Amino acid sequence: MYGWQQSLKLKMGNYRSKLRNRELAYPGLVVKTLKRKHPNERVPSKNVKKAELNYLPPHPNGESLESLENERQALLEEILKKDNQRVIAEKMSKTFSYRRHEVVNLSPPIKDCQERWPALFTEAQIKEEFRRITAVSLEQTFMYRLDGYTPRILELLKAKGGVAGVRIQSRLSALLQGHTIEKRRDAVIRSLIEYLGEVEENLFKDGSDDDQENFPEDVLMILVHGNGDGEPVVSIVLEGSKVLTKCGNTAKACALLMGLVYA
Repeated sequence: MYGWQQSLKLKMGNYRSKLRNRELAYPGLVVKTLKRKHPNERVPSKNVKKAELNYLPPHPNGESLESLENERQALLEEILKKDNQRVIAEKMSKTFSYRRHEVVNLSPPIKDCQERWPALFTEAQIKEEFRRITAVSLEQTFMYRLDGYTPRILELLKAKGGVAGVRIQSRLSALLQGHTIEKRRDAVIRSLIEYLGEVEENLFKDGSDDDQENFPEDVLMILVHGNGDGEPVVSIVLEGSKVLTKCGNTAKACALLMGLVYA
């Protein structure tokens, strides 16, 4: 058994070395090598994105930075047209490697990303980008896992004592009155933040539509604006900029926020 393990390790190590050479130049492996990291971060496990299947993929065959930049320019024109989601999805898929090159190697601010890739900040493309990176369905997986763990989480929340337990019980009794799946998810997420000793206001900001929306550049949060008797309007703020509105509900906004962070 030990001999097989060593043989497989050696074989995979040789294969990864070939992927890093100049002929194949697989950037997703090259960017993670020790010599490409900062001197104080040169440890094998530092910044290795094991969950990201396509962390930094190579460009499609026959494509270059120049040709993909032309595709990006064409994409800016396509998003101005109505009912053009199919073409937008095709061009976003084609320019995926170019976009990842910018995000991973250049680390641009959110405002620059919005200007260059406005289609990325739509619900459909956030989900698609997450799927391209991880090969996982974002919203479906998030909600499935959240609902699956909810019974056990509720048991933990109800057993919580002290001042935090009192606040959690108050929130649960108030938010679970409607017994809708959205309210149940919202109650679980907010109460779990309290259970873990975190500050809810660091993620959620509740208010009215009349509130001022000037946020510091380091802010990452979910806005929940009440609008009278109707459903609240849920938005996402990244680096002080509102990047997505009308997210539906807070649980969905959490999933989309995760997708944005990955993207």
